[in-house]
Amino acid sequence: MRLLTCSAFAEVALLAAVCTAIPYEEYILAPATRDLVPEKVHHVNGSVSNPYALTKAKGGKATFHGVSSVTYDFGRNIGGIVSLDISRVSSQDALIGVTFTESSLWINSEACDATADAGLDSPLWFPVGQGSGRYTAEKKHDRGAFRYMTLVSNTSATVAVESVQVHFTAAPTQNLRAYTGYFHCDDELLNRIWYAGAYTNQLCTIDPSTGNALPWLGMISSDDNITLPETVAWWSNYTISNGSSVFTDGAKRDRLVWPGDMSIALESVAVSTYDLYSMRMALESLLSMQQPDGRLPYAGKPFFDVVSYTYHLHSLVGVSHFYRYSGDLNWLAAHWSQYKLALQWSLSSIDSTGLANVTASADWLRFGMGGHNIEANAILYFVLQESLTLAKALNDTASTSHWAQISATLKSSANALLWDPAAGLYRDNETTTLHPQDGNAWALKSNLTLSATQSSIVSTALAARWGPYGAPAPEAGATVSPFIGGFELHAHFLADQPQRALDLMRLQWGFMLDDPRMTQSTFIEGYSTDGSLHYAPYRNDPRISHAHGWATGPTAALTFYAAGIQLLGAAGESCGGGV
Repeated sequence: MRLLTCSAFAEVALLAAVCTAIPYEEYILAPATRDLVPEKVHHVNGSVSNPYALTKAKGGKATFHGVSSVTYDFGRNIGGIVSLDISRVSSQDALIGVTFTESSLWINSEACDATADAGLDSPLWFPVGQGSGRYTAEKKHDRGAFRYMTLVSNTSATVAVESVQVHFTAAPTQNLRAYTGYFHCDDELLNRIWYAGAYTNQLCTIDPSTGNALPWLGMISSDDNITLPETVAWWSNYTISNGSSVFTDGAKRDRLVWPGDMSIALESVAVSTYDLYSMRMALESLLSMQQPDGRLPYAGKPFFDVVSYTYHLHSLVGVSHFYRYSGDLNWLAAHWSQYKLALQWSLSSIDSTGLANVTASADWLRFGMGGHNIEANAILYFVLQESLTLAKALNDTASTSHWAQISATLKSSANALLWDPAAGLYRDNETTTLHPQDGNAWALKSNLTLSATQSSIVSTALAARWGPYGAPAPEAGATVSPFIGGFELHAHFLADQPQRALDLMRLQWGFMLDDPRMTQSTFIEGYSTDGSLHYAPYRNDPRISHAHGWATGPTAALTFYAAGIQLLGAAGESCGGGV
């Protein structure tokens, strides 16, 4: 495989001077303008004259005669605020409704796909009977992600729609197509995967005042039976961070800051758009919620205060990643006391075995988190190694020998208590026969293994479990997790199995990119090992996010491991590797 990359950490200005045209712009999915019209008509119900007119900026009028609807396809996942221009209406009672969905599975003239734990989201209804003119959705009804939009007339009126437009609101401070990093090779699927990851992260970057798509959290549960014609009102208008842009978990849902994204999406952002400002706003929102004992939140505000050992650690990984790719030593120094307090909270869970004994079950919605868990301890080991590097950068080495001793004991104990030589994998904890994807992937990523041979054994065992739709995460039931799968990609590369990593990328992310139920542009939150778009932690399938930042691991993995660009110093002061 021949590779070509432009990656900018220390040389953004040079890249801008050299690249007079947008490199590889045919792969970039971000729109060239923020004012979008549909690309094509997906289907028509009832009597609608000239529905194709609305696929052009000035294409004429589409006229709805009585009860009727048109589903439009934008050709990719987008997000924003919809406006309608009405030129003629026959009745003061006339309404035009708009429904949205990311997946074609949930196209419906009665409802959108979902954000709540039960039911489908309500249409937006515009009172077009008030007369001709422009009707625009309120800011709180910014629909963060959809590919398909259905216009619905539900009365006997005749309504002439002159235009429909969506103002693209994602990545609000970015020049959308001006990437600072690029990727190209002779495998078209890998190229498309890289850019789909970059675009997914752009969709997940939002105006902080349009956060929180979970207004019914704690009020509507998966046990509720909400069926059509009943629907669920939706909005996103909570300010989730400071600043003018912030990175969130998902474009449609949850539109919240979640620490897990800091361990994987941050790196993919760094090698593509380099929008570290939005990542910094996300990290600072988490750090602002630190408890007096050092604990960091499971999720950003306004989510419930939940203890999560692993997500606490993901925030620390985020601090380390942010420094590595930004080189902002002043920022690191300003938050160093918080970091050390948070690390001490993590270390306080280590018991006589030398391993952290986890007492909080909250994680990435996997099952069975607790005890001497391999995932939690592998991430802790990774954080300890990163902490040694950060302390050196700040010339604060008072605790480094202590941290090094703890990490050495942790590594020895994890291998003594949790390694299963018969399976060639680590057990979830010493009381179970489960061999999780997350802990084994993190064991390789963090260098918890004792030898290159052992790493190769783990890589082989993980690959042996692949199904037709990707790598399973048995710790979450019959689930394929693009989040944990991203760490498995890293694991295979680090085990010196690059072909295996690329094979998994083509298998799992190729499925996510090309399956007709997907968006063909962004990556899904999770799905079933049988290929159905069901994610085991949820009962309400339409709420699954099809633009989730934690699924974008291949973008960074291709740059760092396939192309071989490795940062040996903060912000690329020195680089290693090669192509």
